[in-house]
Amino acid sequence: MNNHTKKKIAPIVVNVILLVYYGLYFGMIITTLPLIWKIVCGIVPVVLGIATICVCVQRIKEIDKGEEDDISKY
Repeated sequence: MNNHTKKKIAPIVVNVILLVYYGLYFGMIITTLPLIWKIVCGIVPVVLGIATICVCVQRIKEIDKGEEDDISKY
């Protein structure tokens, strides 16, 4: 397995865990709310999910470019 491929596994696994957590947590909360609040509170996990996916894609692009250690820049 390529060294870059190994470094891509952790961000993907963390992203999947977060998405499952958002889905389960907000799914449990939303089931107890009235319809209007379901719609309003349903937006939160969708936005958080999109944000985590965007960050994961950005991190994978950084790994592909060879920027494995971002903290060393600061």
